[in-house]
Amino acid sequence: MMKTLPSYDVVDALTRHADQTAETTIKQLHQIETDRAGRMTVSAAGLNLDFSRHLISESALADLIKLAEQAGLDQKRAAMFSGEKINKSEDRAVLHTALRNRGERVVLVDGEDVMPGIRDTLGRLSGLCDTVHAGEWTGWTGKPVKHIVNIGIGGSYLGIKTALDGLRPYQRKELQAHYVVNVDPADLARTLDVIDPETTLFIICSKSFTTMETRVNAEAAKAWMLEQGMPEAESARHFIAVSNNIAKATAFGIAEANIFPLWDWVGGRYSLWSAIGVLIPLMTSFAVFERLLTGAFEMDEHFRTTSFENNMPVIMALLGIWYSNFFHAQSHGVLTYASDLEAFPGHLQQMDMESNGKRVTTDGKAVDWQTGPVIWGGVGTNGQHAYHQLLHQGTRLIPVDIVAALTTHNPVAEHQDWLFAHALAQGQALAYGCQEEQIRAEMTAQGMTQEDIDTLAPQKAIPGNKPVSLLVMDKLEPETLGALVALYEHKVFVQGAIWQLNSFDQFGVELGKILGDQIFDQLTSEQNIAEEDTGLSRWIQSYRQKHGRG
Repeated sequence: MMKTLPSYDVVDALTRHADQTAETTIKQLHQIETDRAGRMTVSAAGLNLDFSRHLISESALADLIKLAEQAGLDQKRAAMFSGEKINKSEDRAVLHTALRNRGERVVLVDGEDVMPGIRDTLGRLSGLCDTVHAGEWTGWTGKPVKHIVNIGIGGSYLGIKTALDGLRPYQRKELQAHYVVNVDPADLARTLDVIDPETTLFIICSKSFTTMETRVNAEAAKAWMLEQGMPEAESARHFIAVSNNIAKATAFGIAEANIFPLWDWVGGRYSLWSAIGVLIPLMTSFAVFERLLTGAFEMDEHFRTTSFENNMPVIMALLGIWYSNFFHAQSHGVLTYASDLEAFPGHLQQMDMESNGKRVTTDGKAVDWQTGPVIWGGVGTNGQHAYHQLLHQGTRLIPVDIVAALTTHNPVAEHQDWLFAHALAQGQALAYGCQEEQIRAEMTAQGMTQEDIDTLAPQKAIPGNKPVSLLVMDKLEPETLGALVALYEHKVFVQGAIWQLNSFDQFGVELGKILGDQIFDQLTSEQNIAEEDTGLSRWIQSYRQKHGRG
């Protein structure tokens, strides 16, 4: 059987708390602890976290804070912000926070301040945006840009789409954004069907300029542009890149002045704040992008300087550990009551599961405790008519975050009133449910027979006692969106620190790439097929025959 956690002194006390809490309810905790909602609400960077509807007592929460202290979180947090190489398996610093550093604080990596390079890149991005927005960036026929195509995958797509969707009210009407992500030819074909080659600017997002999906799509896009009449010599007017491989990018036909850097201390899933996110200011404005950075910076400062007891990312992380390690919860839901945040759970899947989906500690030892949860979610109120059923009456314990705004950019009749009402209602229903005794009384008052009551009442009962965090902002604006994304980044960091993981490598991603290259070679040639897996061999042969390769 898996241990609860690494051998921290406070684990035994937390185990006792969990045993005691299993015998109570969220409703009883509210009755026992007066002003629970007031004491269990924290605010930071325009966000308000109400975590009063959780299966946790104030004494258990205090011991969770001790857990963070015993894990050395304070020192690990300081090491990250200072530029120490905390990604030890790859000998890298972890400094996505430096990308949004709006203060004067120096950030050193190997003794060199990285902030001048960051500010220079921001200045170049601002100049690019000014040129495009003024209609001065033109294609080979002299027409200004109208379509911008982002070619990238993983962190070069998920975070960008999340941010840009969240900024819909700020998007420019004269420009259209498109994404090419998948190596499935249908993905590229759909984009090529709707863009105008004379007015399209492609952004190639690949640190190495060798990522398979991005490379294949970029090459196909350029071939299509040449077919449409673009002279080879004019390709620099239609392609820019975010890459560290200047040689490959220039060989592709991109002018060196239009290649933006991505430092090795920025992980892909944390890169939307870098030049990888250039589509964001291009589709809005550089001022809006700066506001996004400012919101993230405000959350960074809150996380960096605030005591654990009032620290929003720390509290969210500790609650997740409470359920993962002491209640054996397997997943965590993020329910966004804002249509513009529909892509957010997908971004969180990469951020969390790629970071903490690990089975080995930073010193190379296999864990015998549960690490990162399965992250899933969607937009309300759609989910209420689908998977919320399992949340309310299923057998699994699934903590959820409900993300909502008090006001909207798009007021229509009573829509926002209904939306926020349902966000609150789901929190109440999950936490308190509807008990069988109440249902039996109602059915008796309706004159139903005892036989029908005995049959139907258990089916209608909603047990409640499901943990809910309510995360509320005034309005989804650039600052609050930036703070929201940064909040979850830091939550993931805290959990990795306590689980003793390196949250910043992703070796598990690499094996599929290696095998994919090997199988690609066999699919596209007539070489002998490896026989060690007869199922694989059969499908390789079937594919070859379908494509006339013997």
